[in-house]
Amino acid sequence: MQVEHHELHREFPEFLDVMQVLRTSDSFFCQMFNEYHNLTSEVEHLEEEDVPVDDFTIEEMKKKRARLKDKMYKMLVAHKDSN
Repeated sequence: MQVEHHELHREFPEFLDVMQVLRTSDSFFCQMFNEYHNLTSEVEHLEEEDVPVDDFTIEEMKKKRARLKDKMYKMLVAHKDSN
């Protein structure tokens, strides 16, 4: 199965420096970043290995990942705009 990769450095290459700053200075952002990374790894593993899992479960994981990405994006933009 062809798996789409969703690492944040690929999703937001223009915010690499801001991501690094927020990961070290903002515990909430760091927590979301780690949760996003863990969800992405789990989804990609399930898809790559073709692990049997119901569609609802994987879709909920993807929705949660999207919500995290949206929140982090807003934080990245706000931080970049404030500097």
